[in-house]
Amino acid sequence: MKYRNLGKTGIPISEIGFGCMSLGKNSDTQSIRLVHQAIDAGINYFDTADIYDAGDNEKLIGKAIKEHRNKIVLATKVGNKIKPGGGTGFDWDPSKKHILKAIDESLKRLQTDYINLYQLHGGTIDDPIDETIEAFEILKQQGKILHYGISSIRPNVIREYVKRSNIESVMMQYSLLDRRPEEAMLSLLEEHKISMMARGALAQGLLIDKPPKEYVQQSTAGVKNMKELLILLSGTKEKSADAAIYFVLQNTAVTSAIIGFRAGEQLKEVLNSSFSLSKEALQTLLKLPAKKYLEHR
Repeated sequence: MKYRNLGKTGIPISEIGFGCMSLGKNSDTQSIRLVHQAIDAGINYFDTADIYDAGDNEKLIGKAIKEHRNKIVLATKVGNKIKPGGGTGFDWDPSKKHILKAIDESLKRLQTDYINLYQLHGGTIDDPIDETIEAFEILKQQGKILHYGISSIRPNVIREYVKRSNIESVMMQYSLLDRRPEEAMLSLLEEHKISMMARGALAQGLLIDKPPKEYVQQSTAGVKNMKELLILLSGTKEKSADAAIYFVLQNTAVTSAIIGFRAGEQLKEVLNSSFSLSKEALQTLLKLPAKKYLEHR
């Protein structure tokens, strides 16, 4: 496993991160075994959120990593609240009051006394951004978190946090089917030495095994064509995932590709990948026109 530094911290992060939300469909025993296999293979970055499975995901991860805590760079998120009465959807609350309360609940579920990376789980330009930043800075002073970042695909929000805060990371959706971060965000983050944590490298499986459908300004036909091109350039259908992840990791702004593993076989396939493409194949992909963000610019 290769490692890249988290922002300006000097903390090494595995270039393949474990997206824990995917564990929701497994039994606890299967999930814990999978997490341990990942740790044994050198994955040290695990990403969850307080709302995944209504908090049960954090409980599961806390149980799974308890004996390995000092090896783990643990990340979770805050900002969404489950609606009262069990209603569908979430209420957005980036307030200082909520963040300072939510951290204690996450720490308890995760069976730890600190979070390595605490992330705002979204954000809008109308949020009380300075108040949100103040909450994160207080938590750093208290030792409850070591570093903080945001998870956002909104350029206008990201720019404000880059300008006003000490964030070490931004989690963004990025793949061959969603190259919008290339327009301006990746260069901005690299300039400020802020890690880009890439989610969705396999585009919900559309680049490997899922039937084509519309995806982020891409038509069904466009998705199908990209999938076929990836097979052609990588050599075989089996190497498509390898090539798709490589495309994300080859960008120097990216610190880690966060993959949602559900089974040991999937984990083995990714870990046994060489993450490579020929220079010619990479140039072919890079020359394809990339979409731009239409909103929140």
